[in-house]
Amino acid sequence: MQWNPIARLLIISGIALIVLGLLWQFGARFLPFLGRLPGDIVIERGNVRFYLPITTMILASIVLSLLFTLVARFLN
Repeated sequence: MQWNPIARLLIISGIALIVLGLLWQFGARFLPFLGRLPGDIVIERGNVRFYLPITTMILASIVLSLLFTLVARFLN
């Protein structure tokens, strides 16, 4: 059976997001620095908290780019 390339991409992306979500949920206690890196912005005023994890997003982007590159090379 021949897989449609877009279907394959969606399936792999979905699996990767599920794995990432599970790692984020259950691995948070093993990576306590995640979300509190230098460059992450937290503004607290009264009972309002604004949180923008810039450095964490950049780090996650690099890791995901490497992961997707490895998966793409493995599948081709």
